[in-house]
Amino acid sequence: MIVIVDERELVQEGYNSLFDREGVATASFGSDAFGEWVTSAAEEDLKSVRAFLIGDCDKAAVSPRQIRDRTGAPVIALSDHHSLENTLMLFESGVDDVIRKPVHIREILARITAIRRRVQEEQQFTEIGAMRIFMDGREPEIDGEPLPLPRRERRILEYLAANRGRRVTKTQVFNAIYGIFDDEVEENVVESHISKLRKKLREKLGFDPIDSKRFLGYRLVG
Repeated sequence: MIVIVDERELVQEGYNSLFDREGVATASFGSDAFGEWVTSAAEEDLKSVRAFLIGDCDKAAVSPRQIRDRTGAPVIALSDHHSLENTLMLFESGVDDVIRKPVHIREILARITAIRRRVQEEQQFTEIGAMRIFMDGREPEIDGEPLPLPRRERRILEYLAANRGRRVTKTQVFNAIYGIFDDEVEENVVESHISKLRKKLREKLGFDPIDSKRFLGYRLVG
């Protein structure tokens, strides 16, 4: 999930729509609502955030350092002002990157991936048994052959791979894929996506690589 902070509702709606086309969940806030949320949000909710995009907002209410007190997710400033002075000011405030608008959504996603890889030393892919699962939007591979998947199923597989070695709950998967404020989709849709994903993986691997336990959640095994 990507969190967008901007006072303009039309800007929020625009980014929500564009990210949705890429299969990426979002949550949007104005300055005051965001300040209240980021200081009180549950740790599990913050773990589902891939990045924070800070646009036109009250800089006093939206502090990159305050965000970093709660989470290590990248903080990126979206700037309408193409001046060196403004860019330097934004970097001094503690953001990880400054992107000048207009910018394509895919460039934003590429920058987020680059920052996360650099800061967290994430690999471009995770290998689990015969599976190679990429973290940059490419189709996963099994024994070197691409496995085409719908966007939601691919994102679930990426999320399970990113959390290799520990279980994640249905709620955590839902928050990461759909966003914590999506009231139009039922959380049980995760079970449907995972069921379809398991069938495809089982056909290719000969076994089910998604271990699930009731009340405990899901874990990817090799």
